[in-house]
Amino acid sequence: MPRVFVALLLGEQVRKNVAAQITRLRTLSKAVTWVTPGNLHLTLSFLGDQTDEQVRDIVPALEEAAEGVSSFPMGLRGLGAFPGLEHPRTIWVGVPDSGGEVRYLQSRVAEALERRGILFETRAWKPHVTIGRIPPQRRWRRDGMAEVRSGLIRAGATVFGNSQISSIELMRSDLFASGARYTPIASVPLSPP
Repeated sequence: MPRVFVALLLGEQVRKNVAAQITRLRTLSKAVTWVTPGNLHLTLSFLGDQTDEQVRDIVPALEEAAEGVSSFPMGLRGLGAFPGLEHPRTIWVGVPDSGGEVRYLQSRVAEALERRGILFETRAWKPHVTIGRIPPQRRWRRDGMAEVRSGLIRAGATVFGNSQISSIELMRSDLFASGARYTPIASVPLSPP
């Protein structure tokens, strides 16, 4: 049963800019598991384990969500952590979404999935791109975390650039000992600008 999520993918230059920041932060702490550049994305909705039949039902929901939505630029700026810098679990790059396009698209995806009875994670959503995680078994390791916090604060206003978002991606997540691997299942285009 595939584990799936709905995402927006980053443009190549933005991905390189974010990867360069990860390289700078990587040396600061062994407690953080950093996201590989090929896995960088913005999650619109996490759906978890789905049968093949359920996966086939998701694509029409995404087509409905994309209908009438024009492609748009998505900017990435700043660094932060959930739940906060003092005891981070997730390290992220911010998505300011000043025009509201990302939040609008995310709400359309959620509404279309809900109309079709497709279950998805419903916790509060904040647009971001995850770049690192501190697994529960490593959260007790404080070595380097002060340096990571300092690095996040120093790079807090970093501008990573804009990606032109022209499609919604349905992605499969396979977990391996070496880390997660994300594979596209379907791509649903947005309207031209």
